[in-house]
Amino acid sequence: MPQVLEFKLPDLGEGLTEAEIVRWLVEVGDVVAIDQPVVEVETAKAMVEVPCPYGGVVTARFGEEGTELPVGAPLLTVVVGPAGAEPTGTAGSSAQSAESSGNVLVGYGTGAPAARRRRIRPERLSVTASETVPVAAAVVPVVPAAPAAPVVVSAARPASVAADGRGPVAVVSPLVRKLARQHGLDLRQLTGSGPDGLILRVDVESAIRAAETATATAGVAEAGVSTAARSEAARSVSGAGERIPLRGVRGAVADKLSRSRSEIPDATCWVDADATELMAVRAAMNAAGGPSAGPKVSVLALLARICTAALARFPELNSTVDPAAREIVRLPDVHLGFAAQTERGLVVPVVRDAHARNVESMGGEIARLTEAARTGALTPAQLTGGTFTLNNYGVFGVDGSTPIINHPEAAMLGVGRIMAKPWVYNGELAVRQVVQLSLTFDHRVCDGGTAGGFLRYVADCVEQPAVLLRML
Repeated sequence: MPQVLEFKLPDLGEGLTEAEIVRWLVEVGDVVAIDQPVVEVETAKAMVEVPCPYGGVVTARFGEEGTELPVGAPLLTVVVGPAGAEPTGTAGSSAQSAESSGNVLVGYGTGAPAARRRRIRPERLSVTASETVPVAAAVVPVVPAAPAAPVVVSAARPASVAADGRGPVAVVSPLVRKLARQHGLDLRQLTGSGPDGLILRVDVESAIRAAETATATAGVAEAGVSTAARSEAARSVSGAGERIPLRGVRGAVADKLSRSRSEIPDATCWVDADATELMAVRAAMNAAGGPSAGPKVSVLALLARICTAALARFPELNSTVDPAAREIVRLPDVHLGFAAQTERGLVVPVVRDAHARNVESMGGEIARLTEAARTGALTPAQLTGGTFTLNNYGVFGVDGSTPIINHPEAAMLGVGRIMAKPWVYNGELAVRQVVQLSLTFDHRVCDGGTAGGFLRYVADCVEQPAVLLRML
């Protein structure tokens, strides 16, 4: 017999517990193949196309674009038939439409090619909660002579039961329940904005803000201030300005930076370096071999190669701290992250095994990851696992900065703009290409002598690129 199967938001990996619906790729009535992408979601790390493991006809979708769903919440329902049945009106459709791939998404797609979809428009295929969908309108029954029994499709969400047993609470996320408990909110008093009244995090946060506003307003009234002053205080607390949710990439960045500053005792040292010779070497490398020599060598690729050479000399900075065990963990490989600004915000793609790459290989990988970042195609795996970060904020036209360490790493090298400045060169005043380098480091993994030695070595390589020859 035909079945109605519910596809839930799968585990996206990397410790992610929720995702925001960016764009639906199918609509109610569409025929989908096994492992066909059905929705595009944004996690705290990347944009992901989610494939459905079932083949059949979409009967319901849960969540509008912009809705944030927890892992395990229903995404859509699909009517599937037994093996061998084909969706009505789909010539040449695979018998897989009645089956399931059994794949479980972790992070991104299963790799199966997306099948071409065709919409079925039966008179009553638009489904709401508890509405009956005649299966004959969606799939061909197993025995043509026998009438297909109607299938009841329910869009009802799972509900937790209140602690005192007084009825179910329309909430599926343990994070939402925890947030409510921390602020003393009774979830039974809230009306959810999700499908079928599902209580989302935004509903709890809105209730928290309302409670804070009421408390502040009451406090103003008790202080005996004038009516005008009370109104002004209420407006101030409620926040009449634009509110921008900290979620997705921006939320992940905010959490990581806050955690870095709260957990890592960081310190910063900096130095100005004469980059004239480095720029000359780059020009010579790009001129060698003519137009057929391949991609141009970037300044960032040269700086990345200098970083890996410096980390080989000062491995203390390629480490992390295990606070529970009170141990410093020296890491054997260098996975170099580099900051990249995109339309979605700041991301840090990671060049794997940077210590084993030459300048050309480093530059090619940086270019590939940068393009993926600009198009939103980076996967969670490409954004995690870094051991040291290079931040070239000079592209924004600034000279210096005190970078915040990319938790749980131990250090970050910041590079300002390279510009012509007066400089004493060979005992005489000259105009040279000067850059400011800054190193922020975790003072738990090393002292200032080690950090200064690392930074001084980087500056020496910038000023005299021949120093690198010993490491090539």
